[in-house]
Amino acid sequence: MGKLFYISEIKKSKPGKYLTPLQQEVYTTLDDLDLSYERVDTDEAITMDDCTLIDDKLNMKMVKTLFLCNQKRTSFYLFITTGNKKFKSKDFSHALDISRVSFAPKELMDKMLGTKIGAATVYSSLIDKTNEVKIVIDKEVADEEWYGCSDGTTTGYMKIRTRDIIDKVLPKSNHVPAIIEV
Repeated sequence: MGKLFYISEIKKSKPGKYLTPLQQEVYTTLDDLDLSYERVDTDEAITMDDCTLIDDKLNMKMVKTLFLCNQKRTSFYLFITTGNKKFKSKDFSHALDISRVSFAPKELMDKMLGTKIGAATVYSSLIDKTNEVKIVIDKEVADEEWYGCSDGTTTGYMKIRTRDIIDKVLPKSNHVPAIIEV
């Protein structure tokens, strides 16, 4: 039997200390916008099983956030979809009428998103001051009441209203999301 996966009690305020500059930006922005959220601290979440435990604790469904780019690495996309949906590059590219995309190289995760593998989050839009990364949201996610995601770390996860992400956080970051059906 493996060790138990740690998940804290639910908290409704920012962490006492920040692990990354992005994480600090997330909570500063949520405070500035006066948005409510619930969050938990966890062991490092790596597997979908870990995410399922977090979903159960916060009573929501964690989104899957993929960092994608074109072959020339000149166009970048943060695609937010449901956790259980298999990614199909052809369908994504067709929905946006763009060339085929693939996963962006991991060395660009920290540089462009301020995160490491496993912590990709819509909140990276807050540090993308030049709008280099296009935000693309699956309509199924946009239609959900709650949005579950990383706070920019692999040990902090939160639940926030989806409308708050689309109508308040993204406009604050000067990003207009594309909502697609795949």
